[in-house]
Amino acid sequence: MDKKQLKSRQDSNTREFYCASIRAMSGEGNERKFELSFSSEEPYERWDYVEILEHTEDAVDLIRLNEIGCVLFNHNRDVVIGKIEKAWLQDNRGYAVIEFDTDEESDKFYMKVKNGVLKGVSVGYRVTLWEEVGANKKSTDGRFTGPCSIAKKWFPYEISIVSIPADATVGVGRDLENHENTHQSLNLYQKQIQINKNYI
Repeated sequence: MDKKQLKSRQDSNTREFYCASIRAMSGEGNERKFELSFSSEEPYERWDYVEILEHTEDAVDLIRLNEIGCVLFNHNRDVVIGKIEKAWLQDNRGYAVIEFDTDEESDKFYMKVKNGVLKGVSVGYRVTLWEEVGANKKSTDGRFTGPCSIAKKWFPYEISIVSIPADATVGVGRDLENHENTHQSLNLYQKQIQINKNYI
């Protein structure tokens, strides 16, 4: 990776990450709760490098998601439709239980998820520490083979229900600090395309 590519990667440490599978929870009191998988260690090929999100306890910081995490619609911070009951790591994956609010707007999205109309899930996350692994080299822990860029420290900051379902050909990230111009975001951050192929 040359200096220009590395700077581009470092400047885009904030991403949105699409995944599939929302499962309704059963039992009394769980009517508005769903369990989902939102991340894994599967390599994701970007335009100029391969990214891997490490899923060890030391790598993933779930504090923000567990303490103040919200469920949004399409990453719109003004459209809060629920809360994150809990988030955890299991078998090198990130999981969460979410609960929809009961107000009129949230209820609309709850019904669409319940009826299978909305199936897409996306998580916004920020990477704070990378490990660069050269071609045919092993990562420091010996778990991954390069070339790849491994997120050694990262945190998810929100989970969204999205109108674009998980698909191997779609998913465009946007910067955490600038959601103002969607068309501009698509042009600037197309290299952040990333699909999570996890299924519960």
